[in-house]
Amino acid sequence: MSETISHDSAHDNSSAASHASPDQSPASHRRAADAEMARVLHTTPFRMALDSSGAGIAHWKHDPLHDVVEPMSHHVIMAYNGSTQHMERRSGRSIATGTFRRGVVIIIPEGSSSRWDIPKPVDVVQLYLPQAALKRVADEAVIGTPTDLLERTAHPDPITSRLLLSAASALEGHGALDTLFRHQLIDLLGMRLLAAHTGSRNTFQPAMGGLSPKVLGRAIERLRSDSDADVSLDALASDAGLSRFHFCRAFKESTGLSPHAWLRQHRIEQAMNLLRDTGTSIAMVAAELGYASQTAFAAAFRRLTGDTPSDWRRHVR
Repeated sequence: MSETISHDSAHDNSSAASHASPDQSPASHRRAADAEMARVLHTTPFRMALDSSGAGIAHWKHDPLHDVVEPMSHHVIMAYNGSTQHMERRSGRSIATGTFRRGVVIIIPEGSSSRWDIPKPVDVVQLYLPQAALKRVADEAVIGTPTDLLERTAHPDPITSRLLLSAASALEGHGALDTLFRHQLIDLLGMRLLAAHTGSRNTFQPAMGGLSPKVLGRAIERLRSDSDADVSLDALASDAGLSRFHFCRAFKESTGLSPHAWLRQHRIEQAMNLLRDTGTSIAMVAAELGYASQTAFAAAFRRLTGDTPSDWRRHVR
């Protein structure tokens, strides 16, 4: 194959040269994405949340990179959050040059290997997506679509970039909330990847209505539970007899909120009741509601109310 050089990120499209060059090693020999990133970046993530499958979100701040990223057992999708800079990526005999800036994405398909030359420090949020998760989203939401992702290098996609960058600040230090948010985001980003980064036109299943009053009532009862298992997206969807994708869409149709947004609002309302009607310390309120720390609780409370818990308590008493 002749060498293909792209001089601008806008030219990183769905041509054959944009496909990753997969390695021939067995999938079992590939590293999980978080382990390979830790190896090649020589640091630890600023923030990371993973499932047992290795699916998850990581926020990295690392030094310039001049190294080969070895084949991984997950698709890796990145949104850049640093200062504008030029970079080069080599996959086999294909060379792509691009400009890292906000609004672009990078995709390393599962099993591919690339050499990266990035001259300046990097601030990036990464999604680790198993092929099984992408296929599940395709089966649930899309009619007859391939799930082979294209290799992308500094490719303009402000929608995916914005969704992924929002994840870095949306993790709240609350196990159930963070897991619910991460699962919703993974499914939403999976949909976006299938729509924009497979090189094929996809047909999405038509929208359905909301949940029946009985099913919605059971879902709300689960979300009010103190058990993390009860409020998992898999449990909520299974109890409703729907896929994760269709459950989230129907729940939002019925309530105006995603399951994560509903649960976050419910937790803050619980906090308000405790702060207003009891003398419980803020640290105890945070612990009672399942936050990892008083700091995490205060940050989440302020995002929804505009006040710190102590200021809010002072105003309402």
